[in-house]
Amino acid sequence: MTAAPAPSRSFFPALAGGGFSALAPDLVAGLTLVAIAIPEQMATARLGGFAPQIGLIAFIAAAIGFAVFGASRQLSAGSDSTITPIFAGSLALLVTAGSPQYADDAAALAVLVGLIVALAGVFKLGWIADLLSGPVLTGFLAGIALHIVISQAPSVLGLPEESGTVYQRLATLWSQIGAISPVAVAIGLGVFAITIGAEKLNPRIPGALVALAIATGVTIVFNLDHHGLAVLGRLASGLRAPHLPVLTAQGLIKLVGLALVIALVVMVQTAATTRAFHDPDLDPDVNRDFIGVGAGSVLAGLFGAFPVNASPPRTAAVSASGGRSQWTSLFAAAAVVLLLVFGTNLLARAPAAALAGILLYVAQRIFHLGDIITLFRRTWGEFALALATMLLILLLPIQTGVAVGIFLSLAHGVFTTTRAEPILFEQAPGSTVWWPASDARPGTMRPGVVVMGFQAPLSFLNAYDFRRGVIQALKDEGAAKLFVLEASGIVEIDFTAASILTGVIAAARKAEVDFAVARLESVRAQKAFDRFGITALLGADHIFESVAEAVQALAPA
Repeated sequence: MTAAPAPSRSFFPALAGGGFSALAPDLVAGLTLVAIAIPEQMATARLGGFAPQIGLIAFIAAAIGFAVFGASRQLSAGSDSTITPIFAGSLALLVTAGSPQYADDAAALAVLVGLIVALAGVFKLGWIADLLSGPVLTGFLAGIALHIVISQAPSVLGLPEESGTVYQRLATLWSQIGAISPVAVAIGLGVFAITIGAEKLNPRIPGALVALAIATGVTIVFNLDHHGLAVLGRLASGLRAPHLPVLTAQGLIKLVGLALVIALVVMVQTAATTRAFHDPDLDPDVNRDFIGVGAGSVLAGLFGAFPVNASPPRTAAVSASGGRSQWTSLFAAAAVVLLLVFGTNLLARAPAAALAGILLYVAQRIFHLGDIITLFRRTWGEFALALATMLLILLLPIQTGVAVGIFLSLAHGVFTTTRAEPILFEQAPGSTVWWPASDARPGTMRPGVVVMGFQAPLSFLNAYDFRRGVIQALKDEGAAKLFVLEASGIVEIDFTAASILTGVIAAARKAEVDFAVARLESVRAQKAFDRFGITALLGADHIFESVAEAVQALAPA
């Protein structure tokens, strides 16, 4: 569950970093942020099939929305390469990418996603962010990374941009292999290498901006755009007037399912970013940050952009450069506004291959190879889960792959819970402690006494296995006169499980076996025992604070 946030002294907690004395560090951090954000936001916009300046508009909207409504003082929100391939691929199945309707649908999707995420924060649904398990999230990010690589390969190779499924894109690339442009390859891979190298030297170095500037300068000096190298071309300057996206009732229905999937991914990434980068003097307020990111997405939609998300890499850059509040993001947003109003001509001859190189860098950042190797070495089952999720994201339509990945995550959680079974306990030699039976730590049994523990919430998912295990243990120990349930691991019990436990108690008594419960420590489980009548059925004299106490009081002489 999400930790309860510490009470805030300000209505705008994200801006309360320490008064005017903190503005100088925030200004420096803002310059670092804008240097990172400009090339990244433009590249992400192109990844989604939008003009580069739309990514800058999304960043401005997200920064303002989060600064006003969020809680984290360092989180950076904006267009994000994790969610962009998901909604871009799904929208392209509905309308033609790059068309006015495509832009309208993306803006409407931003508003829907923002409302869902914000409402999740209002109703304190931060726990939803925990629905994706670690292996599934690793596989999900790996699949998105491969999508980015495949989508950007034409730009890096100097080939015409293609749309369609993964299979169609790969087939087209293969058919055009002889037309690869060495110049585009050199620029794309050069930008990729410079960006990685700058990060390794010092994370504060805006490697992407430096690489983009070098690539643009080389293009201008050698007139490469006049020799077939694709460039961004003239960008529209200024900001659009805010307006509600035009969307029919039928169009709304088509977008709702996609909005729910995108919203869940946004919540997962926002929660992870909030928890990883928070003021040590304050508890992370995931729910308030949902409201902030949601507001940023709504604002982005109103200004004609697309859904936004929290960014772990940019947030890390803010933290490393000394940003103390959301004034950092507001300073960066102001700089981007100036660029849009006065400086778009500076970007006209930026090579498309350079932005593709930046996205290749982003892809390698989210492809967590180390985590995949760790899963492979330590848990085959969860490695298979990560691999299956990656392949589903890659080979199916992305929205479908994400939805199936979420289902796999939930199924994995259910499967883990259902694997719980009652286990035998033994008394540790020379002590009163009862411990799970183990060949490594052998203990002793008391004649006529069976002690078993259940180390999971007792629910409809595992209650039948619980009954089967207890009944089998009593059959195996034919002379048993006392059964003690060590219940320290039972943190909850539902109606189905309570009914089955009641039946197990009755079956034990019918077999003339006394039944007791020890170490029922969970307050929720204690209330469930009272609510379902189990406490009354057992009697207060059959509920103990320790197994040793139960055995001493009830074991046959």
